[in-house]
Amino acid sequence: METVKFEELGLSPQIMRAVKEMGFEEATPIQSQAIPVVMSGADVIGQAQTGTGKTASFGIPLLMKVDPNNKKTQAIVLSPTRELAIQSAEEIRKLSKYMHGVKVLPVYGGQDITRQIKALKGGATIIIGTPGRVMDHLRRKTIRFDFVETIVLDEADEMLNMGFREDIETILSYIPNEERQTVLFSATMPKPILEITKKFQKKDVERITITKKELTVPNIDQYYYDVRRNNKVDVLTRLLDYHNPKLSLVFCNTKRMVDELASELQGRGYAAEGIHGDMKQQQRDRVMKSFRNGRTDILIATDVAARGIDVDDVEAVFNFDLPQDNEYYVHRIGRTGRAGRTGRAFNFVKGKEVYKLKEIQRYCKTKIKAQPIPSTDDVAAIKAEKIMDEIGMIIEDGKLRDMIDIIEQQVNNSDYTAMDIAAAFLKQAIGGVELSREDKDMDAALAGDTGAEEGMVRLFVNIGKSQRIKPGDILGAVAGEANIPGKLVGAIDMYDNYTFVEVPEEYGRDVLKAMKNVKIKGKSVNVEPANSR
Repeated sequence: METVKFEELGLSPQIMRAVKEMGFEEATPIQSQAIPVVMSGADVIGQAQTGTGKTASFGIPLLMKVDPNNKKTQAIVLSPTRELAIQSAEEIRKLSKYMHGVKVLPVYGGQDITRQIKALKGGATIIIGTPGRVMDHLRRKTIRFDFVETIVLDEADEMLNMGFREDIETILSYIPNEERQTVLFSATMPKPILEITKKFQKKDVERITITKKELTVPNIDQYYYDVRRNNKVDVLTRLLDYHNPKLSLVFCNTKRMVDELASELQGRGYAAEGIHGDMKQQQRDRVMKSFRNGRTDILIATDVAARGIDVDDVEAVFNFDLPQDNEYYVHRIGRTGRAGRTGRAFNFVKGKEVYKLKEIQRYCKTKIKAQPIPSTDDVAAIKAEKIMDEIGMIIEDGKLRDMIDIIEQQVNNSDYTAMDIAAAFLKQAIGGVELSREDKDMDAALAGDTGAEEGMVRLFVNIGKSQRIKPGDILGAVAGEANIPGKLVGAIDMYDNYTFVEVPEEYGRDVLKAMKNVKIKGKSVNVEPANSR
């Protein structure tokens, strides 16, 4: 796969700055082929799977072509679903971050149309919408195509499957033929799509085909965790402690994130190093040598820098950031599970990224399972278990006479029992984390009889019906902030100015910590253990 750097595509300084900030080091195959052709103004038929970086393939050329000083709509993108419309709009907004005057607006069914009309009156340079809602606006004359020069049909086959053919043809007929550039992307090319291309595109249409490779991910157990950005480092360290992989690869999408994460992990005492495209070859060789010989057991990398990594003993791959291209996902996780071994891949996702994860699963024909984040107690228990296994092997091996003499001498000369000494050694080996004073106070407050069901603790929230709060708001805040499944949250008793909510005992402290400085419907809340009876 020949790679093309974004610097080679002749992009404006503003777009290049945004691309670098987004962490894209090189164009994906569809981007490297489509961007120059779409920028040239030619009509395009692009055949590519979802998840190959299509949005930037048309988003960047659209931004290169529009006039930021003209407040009129200059480009339209039709998407099959509201999710894709929102996702595409967000990515093009990021790409246009340094282009002052460019406004990108998604319009789709299910959202209040009056709000959309108000937004459209303020001017929208690029509109990304579902066909039905764009048609609705055209009828109302709240969207006008007087200055539209480019229309993009994204996932055209999906739009036809959903019955949008008539709407698409009507929308295309609104744009004067001689001025229009029509760009079409589709995973498949059924007859109805070819009919649309014949009817609405120029004769000298450019074709771009990115063939899907057969990709397999054998021997790799794949999991995902619902993790907020701020909590990713904590969850990563907890998983590293829990699974204790021999060698781990952590992937980030940006060079800056690689540096930040390496620094953060080193600060927490982990043998971690980063590797990315801005490092000199000498530095990269040093880091790789350290990883191969096991002095560094956690390597943090970007996709480009990871190309030279070929190490058989990688037991775990962590996608700290989900990759931009689905194909990269396979390349990333394929670095574990080598030579017939079973590997593990862990993915961190939040919110809308779940859609991207589903895309990856479809593309790779694989299953990525949701997993709960291990608690601190889980980590301590698994560490103790591993240490006890090692101790068992040492005992089996014998040759302990000298050590037994030292222990006996210590027992005879002090008030300690052999059990005390064994427990102290275990605590030292685990890295026995002493509870902070705050944690001890929380545990003491949660331990009282607060009237909760067995196995649950009752919490007090200083907000209620008078503030127009509903039980669902409390449930969403507790589950979302503390990262626990909503179904585990127990009874929610709501009163005028306060609410009681029950959560499992083992999550009590986590919920109290997570709910600090949280707002519900814009209102600051205080959460504390309910008073004991």
